[in-house]
Amino acid sequence: MPPDLRAAVVQDATTGRVLMLGWMDAEAERRTRETGEVWFWSRSRARLWRKGETSGNTLAVEEMEVVELRHDCDGDALLVRVKAAGPTCHTGSISCFAPELWRTVAQRAIERPAGSYVTSLLESGIPQVARKVGEEAVETVVAALSEPDDRLVEEAADLLFHLYVLLAARDIDISQVEDELRRRATK
Repeated sequence: MPPDLRAAVVQDATTGRVLMLGWMDAEAERRTRETGEVWFWSRSRARLWRKGETSGNTLAVEEMEVVELRHDCDGDALLVRVKAAGPTCHTGSISCFAPELWRTVAQRAIERPAGSYVTSLLESGIPQVARKVGEEAVETVVAALSEPDDRLVEEAADLLFHLYVLLAARDIDISQVEDELRRRATK
């Protein structure tokens, strides 16, 4: 029988970005408060686990300092606010709630599976990936000016995909782009 579990939303205390969702029982909460590392109850493994023990993406004091741990108004959920200094998701992304395509590209950039188009692009080097982004940008412009909507959609998808690969090649998380867009929106 699993322990009494509460949803634990992990949020970056600086940006407000939701980083992940985990489950905590009383022991996980106690260990989090005492150690400064974030602990969860794994429903699939039916045991306590320290965030990052398998992925290496920890939420420890060295990488992420727990700033606040508080209960919601009903006491059935927790908010864990941290100072983030690296990825949270096992895919290498800052947030587990990043766009699905970004999570896939980021994970392939880490794992470099054989036969993957992302792997071949990354291994070709940043200049080649950047050229591919330029090529896709030109094709998107041409489609916008003279081709049907479905072609524009296809070319825009190619452009976004290759831009994601370029960001991954430079070790830039998509969240940094989102932060810049958010900053501009406030001006």
